Amino acid sequence: MTTSVENTRDAAGSRTAGLFRPFSYQGLTLGNRIVMAPMTRGKSPGGIPGSDVAAYYRRRAEGGVGLIMSEGTYIPHAGAGFYPDVPHFYGEEALAGWQRVVQEVHAAGGKMFPQLWHVGLSAPPGVTMGDAAVGPSGLIGTGEQVREPMTQQEIDEVIRAYGKASASAERLGFDGLEIHGAHGYLIDQFFSDATNQRNDRYGGDLLRRTRFAVEVIEEIRRNVSRDFPVCLRFSQWKLHDYTARLARTPQELESFLEPLVAAGADLFHCSQRRFWEPAFEDSRLNLAGWTKKLSGKPSIAVGSVTLDQEFTSSFSKPDQAAVTGIDALLEALERGEFDLIAVGRSLIVNPEWPAIVRRGSLEELQPFQRDVLQQLL
Repeated sequence: MTTSVENTRDAAGSRTAGLFRPFSYQGLTLGNRIVMAPMTRGKSPGGIPGSDVAAYYRRRAEGGVGLIMSEGTYIPHAGAGFYPDVPHFYGEEALAGWQRVVQEVHAAGGKMFPQLWHVGLSAPPGVTMGDAAVGPSGLIGTGEQVREPMTQQEIDEVIRAYGKASASAERLGFDGLEIHGAHGYLIDQFFSDATNQRNDRYGGDLLRRTRFAVEVIEEIRRNVSRDFPVCLRFSQWKLHDYTARLARTPQELESFLEPLVAAGADLFHCSQRRFWEPAFEDSRLNLAGWTKKLSGKPSIAVGSVTLDQEFTSSFSKPDQAAVTGIDALLEALERGEFDLIAVGRSLIVNPEWPAIVRRGSLEELQPFQRDVLQQLL
């Protein structure tokens, strides 16, 4: 992306007005179009988010973010995850911690969704999957068989866990919730033909491989109010395979989205490594653009906003990090291609990102550096 920082320096707010228009859909009203992307932190010892977690999110709300997506939180299932110090979304202490977090965000004028997460058979190097780890066919992304396929009883248990977590989200005062269905984790393992080779109702073509997610959404809808927003995050790429494609054509994407909408998904968070890249040939629309067009639902775009490096490069080549402009983002919003834009790493190093962008002072933004992850303030 070649837009320049200097191009953003117009009269305060004139060019960036589209980014700061209010957004309203069903039960959700936001002051602007900026979303804080979910980012795993590992800063909740024992799975319990403390006062430092509340301060971290409050600071981003004070900086002007319209909606905060929490880091991934483990649903109440024994195999939900194995990353150390990732927050739980179950248990009295953890839920009390999350209630403090959302209260702090609301006090600062923000809105917040928890992201409900089950990693399935995905674990990083050095982290051992526990005995309770499950996946649709027992396969990891490389095709290796590491577990038996999930039984119907195991599937039902996980679905009920999503429902229980969703009821907690509404009870604690969150403004909606997000289901993590991207990047090779459990729901995405059902979506992918590489990890889902079942021959029952949960396997087969792409349409049939949405069945697990459909039942998760339906269970969530039974546990929350009709106007409580439910967002699904999905991606084409996986953590272990950047070239993976869930849908290779708009027609495949449409067949994927239709049952999810019918089940009760209100909006879609469409994960790309670089938000400006088109999803399919012969169209400038990115994944969020195509998703909005085909589903009729609001969509969130994400991927390297005001950064010239995608996530992995920012670790391998940190000295080359730089800040980019936002012309492409503003133009896409003006055309109505998608509704909201999620900002991730830039908000770690620039908690006041919205305020800085609004006044057209992108030269004040700091590039993301990996050592900042040790602070995460």
